[in-house]
Amino acid sequence: MAEFTLELNDDQKQVRDWLHGFAADVIRPAASEWDEREETPWPVIQEAAKVGIYSLDFYAQQFFDPTGLGIPMAMEELFWGDAGIALSIVGTGLAAVGVLANGTEEQIGTWIPQMYGDASDVKVAAFCSSEPDAGSDVASMRTRAVYDEAKDEWVLNGTKTWATNGGIANVHVVVAVVDPELGSKGHASFIVPPATPGLSQGQKFKKHGIRASHTAEVVLEDVRIPGHCLLGGKEKLDERLARARERAKSGGERVKNAAMATFEASRPAVGAMAVGTARAAYEVALDYAKTRSQFGRPIIDNQGVAFQLADMRTQIDAARLLVWRASWMASAGKPFTAAEGSMSKLYASETAKSVTAQAVQILGGNGFTREYPVERMHRDAAIYTIFEGTSEIQRLVIARTLSGMPIR
Repeated sequence: MAEFTLELNDDQKQVRDWLHGFAADVIRPAASEWDEREETPWPVIQEAAKVGIYSLDFYAQQFFDPTGLGIPMAMEELFWGDAGIALSIVGTGLAAVGVLANGTEEQIGTWIPQMYGDASDVKVAAFCSSEPDAGSDVASMRTRAVYDEAKDEWVLNGTKTWATNGGIANVHVVVAVVDPELGSKGHASFIVPPATPGLSQGQKFKKHGIRASHTAEVVLEDVRIPGHCLLGGKEKLDERLARARERAKSGGERVKNAAMATFEASRPAVGAMAVGTARAAYEVALDYAKTRSQFGRPIIDNQGVAFQLADMRTQIDAARLLVWRASWMASAGKPFTAAEGSMSKLYASETAKSVTAQAVQILGGNGFTREYPVERMHRDAAIYTIFEGTSEIQRLVIARTLSGMPIR
C-alpha cells in the first residue's frame, strides 16, 4: 500500500506534462468548433488514440497507479483543455469501469479492447443506467432482463437515457432488472455486443454544456444477448440474489447493486474533471485581471477582484485535496466510512460551478461572449452537480453514511 503523499513522482510528473501538452495543443484549439457543432470530435479522439491517450493500456496504467493519483491527475489535465472534448475521450472509461467492477477476467479481456478499437479505427463505449423515470432513484428502474434458459440467452427490453455515447457505441453496458421484488438489489449489468439487433438510438439531446460529448437515449426492444454477456456470470448472480432475498426476509444489511458499484468507483474521477474545468476558468480570469486596466490600473489591484481570485484558488486546491484523498483511499482499499468519495465529487462539482461563474463576472461583458472561453466553461460546469449523482444525492449519501442509515 502506497503512503499518502501530495508530491507527484517523476513518472507522474512526466505523464501530467504530456497530457497538459496534448490538452493545450490539440484539445483547446478545437474546443469552440466542436462545442458549436455539437458533434462527437472523432478527429480529436483519433489524435488521442495515435499518441496513446485513448487506449486501454493508458487507462490501465493510470487505474493501477499504486498511489491512486493516476486517474484524477489525467482527468484534471484533459478537462482543463475542454470538458466536452475530454468527456468524448474519457466517456468510454465509465463503461470500462462497469466491466472492471462487475465482470470476470475473461469478460474484461474480451470486451474492454473492443470498447476502444485502435488508432486506425477508433471505437467508443456507453454505460447505460439512467432511465426516463429512474435517474437518482435507481430502485425505480424498469428495463428488464429475462433469462431464456432453453437458448442460454438474456432478453432485454426498456429505454435508457442520458447515455454518453449511447447509440453510437461499439459496446453498450446496460444495467437491467432481473428480480423486480428486490428493488435496486435485483439489478445486474450486461454487455450488448456490436450490431446486436433490437438496440437503437433514441433522442439525441441538445445540451446546455459539454456539447461535444454525444448524449442520447438507448432503446432496447427484444435485445437478445448470449448468456456469457451477463457481467460476473449467472452463478455469481444467482448467489448474490439468493443472499439478497435472505437478507430482505431478515431485514439485514444492504447489498451493493451493479450501477452503484460503478458510480462509487468513478465519483472521485468526476471530481477531478470538475477541478480541471475550475482551474482552467480561474487561470483565464487571473490572466485577464492582471492585463485588463480600468481607472488607470489593472483590475486585480481592486480588492473586490483580488479577493474573488483568492477564494477561487483556495476552493480549487481544497477540492483537489478531497479528490486525491478519496482516490488514494480507494487505491489503498480503505473503506469510505464517511462517504469520502461522495464528499470529493460534491465539493469539486460545486466549486466548478462557483469558480466558473466568478470567472465570467471578472471578465464582465467579455466573459458573457463566446470570444472568451469562460462562457463555455461556465456552461460545461453545470453538469458536474448533476451527472453520476446530483449534489443532493451526494449529500444524502454522506448523511446516511455518517448516521449508519442504509443507502438505497
